[in-house]
Amino acid sequence: MRTLALVMAGGQGTRLHPLTRDRAKPAVPFGGKYRIIDFVLSNLVNSGIYAIYILVQWRSQSLIEHLKDGWQFGGMLPDHFVIPVPAQMRLGETWYQGTADAIFQNLNLIDDFRPDLVAVFGADHIYRMDVQQMIGFHVDRKAAVSVATLPVPVEEAHQFGVLEVDSGLRIVGFQEKPQQDPPQLPGAPGKCLASMGNYLFNPEVLREALIEDSTRASSRHDFGHDLIPALINRVPVYAYNFMTNRIRGDSEVNLSYWRDVGTLDAYYEANMDLRDARPHLNLYNPHWPLRTAYYDQPPAKFVFDENGRRGQALHSVISEGCILSGGTVRNSVLGRSVFIHSYSYVEDSVVMDYAEIGRHARIRRAIIDKNVYVPDGEEIGYDLERDRQRFFVTDSGLVVIPKSPKRERRVL
Repeated sequence: MRTLALVMAGGQGTRLHPLTRDRAKPAVPFGGKYRIIDFVLSNLVNSGIYAIYILVQWRSQSLIEHLKDGWQFGGMLPDHFVIPVPAQMRLGETWYQGTADAIFQNLNLIDDFRPDLVAVFGADHIYRMDVQQMIGFHVDRKAAVSVATLPVPVEEAHQFGVLEVDSGLRIVGFQEKPQQDPPQLPGAPGKCLASMGNYLFNPEVLREALIEDSTRASSRHDFGHDLIPALINRVPVYAYNFMTNRIRGDSEVNLSYWRDVGTLDAYYEANMDLRDARPHLNLYNPHWPLRTAYYDQPPAKFVFDENGRRGQALHSVISEGCILSGGTVRNSVLGRSVFIHSYSYVEDSVVMDYAEIGRHARIRRAIIDKNVYVPDGEEIGYDLERDRQRFFVTDSGLVVIPKSPKRERRVL
């Protein structure tokens, strides 16, 4: 089946501030060497979907650069491409007014490609999914629209679009981020069926729905608020159960892993999921590789082996180019080319590319963005009142330090 993927990567990601101060949310680094957008792109490519447009808008420069470095197919085949599409204002002098409007303003992409199926997927979730299994469900049910779904606790329903389905998984109700009394799953008290923000559309149904939505003055031009609710009583709209999706090579521990990293705490916890001996998100499955940009960097290095001055990492993820020079890292995720100086201690933290931790510094429960230099003897995460005066601190006590301008490492 000829499938065209449209990846929505234009959101501001305000709840991830300050990590999104200078970049789009899908471009935020994750897991040491990746970007958040690498997950949806890897899912599509691993599923045999190679025609991909990425709709970008908000502070997209670093995202576009990442796509250039890691996601170019070389133009060998006409149906194999990953192309960023900036907001082009084809229909007036306005930016995208919502997710549906973003597709509406780019209907020419669908018309020119002439697909049998259009996949509209978000770019800001951490998960693995064989999209062909969802396509098989869509075809078997003779659906016009399919929505990827998963159960969530009822107290989290206000963060999602919540669906009601009949016994055959046809959607009969859709509420976008209900603030009270969300419909619960029959037979599963305390659970709601949430939309993952991933959709399959028959092209003609999508086209007609977008054109109609564009004429409604009251519309927010959003898939969850407007488009899906308007379609459920007119065409067959089905809920695909993500919990049935299986990835070759994964164990029961890894099944149906999905994280919405829309908040700093959720982003932090998803990174922490990578540290375990049997992680819930397995990056080491050769049958489902997570692709990203490649950079020429040396291997990680651990030096000095003296009492009190030992380069070591415990229960942690360490990326290429890192040097642990007599410092200790525990329960943490280090990005590329992080330098840990002697006698320093980093615990329960995410440290991004090219950060440098000075001698005798102590850090715990922190997210340190790219290029940050932590001075000798500095303490972060031990005195939250002091940290609030200097950095961003979440309600849970997570300290976040935004990226610094790129600079050369100090001469040591």
